[in-house]
Amino acid sequence: MQQFDNAVEDVFGYRAVQVGLPELSFLRQNRIPYRFTVALEAGAALAADPLQLPLASQSLDLVVLPHALESHLDAHSVLREAERVLRPEGQVVISGFNNASLWGLRRWFAGRNAGSPWDARFIGLLRLKDWLQLLSFDLNGGRFGCYAPPLEQPAWRERFAFMEKAGARWWPILGGVYVVRAVKRVHGMRLITPAWRKERKRRRALAAMPQKNGHATQRRHER
Repeated sequence: MQQFDNAVEDVFGYRAVQVGLPELSFLRQNRIPYRFTVALEAGAALAADPLQLPLASQSLDLVVLPHALESHLDAHSVLREAERVLRPEGQVVISGFNNASLWGLRRWFAGRNAGSPWDARFIGLLRLKDWLQLLSFDLNGGRFGCYAPPLEQPAWRERFAFMEKAGARWWPILGGVYVVRAVKRVHGMRLITPAWRKERKRRRALAAMPQKNGHATQRRHER
């Protein structure tokens, strides 16, 4: 939650939406006046499928996706839908589980019936970056967390608590969870020179050069 708080607190605008996990507030530190949640689970302000958001295109300033991509078979379409509802220069904040971590290793050995979050489809950060680039997003922030092993017993978690600080310093890209922020870019059209400008330039290049001795030449012909 702290990583999300840091990612959303300086994003401004008029409308923000949280997609998924309505029981938690990932927009609590954001100051956008109109904030709401969208999910199929109970407790959301708007019941809707993230694949088909009932929102106008380019109507939102901020979209947060807390592990929303991992809970759907078509994660890329969920991200594409978020891009559709974001206005130009709007921002998206995404969290996910890192395959290259102790959490990813735990999922590898977990069975199909291990439950959440091990039954989710982990999306690597490099793959997510490729998706964002294809949708004209530019990354403008991100951080890893959860470096300690995903242990259930509180006593064992306390023993490995030192890994949180050590991991952030010595192996920062091996955190179990990542939070990234990206901004939607709408690139301007390439300017095309009008045809009449090219024609005028061509005529100017073919124009006859004036002759300084034009009057003298004319007099010689008259004689």
